[in-house]
Amino acid sequence: MTAETSQTLDRGLRVLKLLADTDHGLTVTELSTRLGVNRTVVYRLLATLEQHALVRRDLGGRARVGLGVLRLGRQVHPLVREAALPALRSLAEDIGATAHLTLVDGTEALAVAVVEPTWTDYHVAYRAGFRHSLDRGAAGKAILAARHSRTAHPGYTLTHGELEAGASGAAAPLVGVTGLEGSVGVVMLTDAIPDRVGPRVLEAAQEISEALR
Repeated sequence: MTAETSQTLDRGLRVLKLLADTDHGLTVTELSTRLGVNRTVVYRLLATLEQHALVRRDLGGRARVGLGVLRLGRQVHPLVREAALPALRSLAEDIGATAHLTLVDGTEALAVAVVEPTWTDYHVAYRAGFRHSLDRGAAGKAILAARHSRTAHPGYTLTHGELEAGASGAAAPLVGVTGLEGSVGVVMLTDAIPDRVGPRVLEAAQEISEALR
C-alpha cells in the first residue's frame, strides 16, 4: 500500500531542489512551468518558504535558496568554513591582509569565515558575522557583478573606503557552487591595491569554489 504523502510539502521540496540547481534563481512563471501548477500556488509556496528563510527573492523578483537552508543543518556553516580556511589562510599570509569568505543573506553580505595574517604589524579588524549591504564594499559588489556577468568566470572587484575609511578591498565571486552565492576577498589599509592582489584573490576564490562543489 502506498504511504500517504503531503502534496504541499512535496511541492515545497521540489521548489527548493529547483532553486538549488540554478545559480541565477527562478521567476514565479519559471517555477510554475517546471512544477506544472498555477502561479497562485507558487506564490503561496514561496511566501511560506520565505517565512522560514529557506527562500529569498531579489529585487528583480527571482527566487533563490535562502541561508535558512544552511541553518537546517548546524554543521553546514562549520563545514563551509572548514573547506574555505586553507585557501583563506594561504591568501592572508601571502598578501599580508585580512582574508574573508562572504555569503549572501537576503539583501546583505555576511562574512562567515575570516583569517588575519600572522606576520604583519597591523591589519584591518574584520570579524565573522559582519554584515553590510551588497552594493557597498568589494565582497558585495563582486557578488552583484557575478549576477550580471555574461561570462562563466567573472573577474575581481576593487573598492576603496566604502566600508571603512582608509581601507581598500579586493574580492572575487564563488563560481559554480550550487545553492550558494558568495565571494572571497581581502581588506587592507592602503589607498591603492597592489597589482598582484586581484589575480591572487581570484585564484583563492576558484580554489574555494572547487572545495565547496
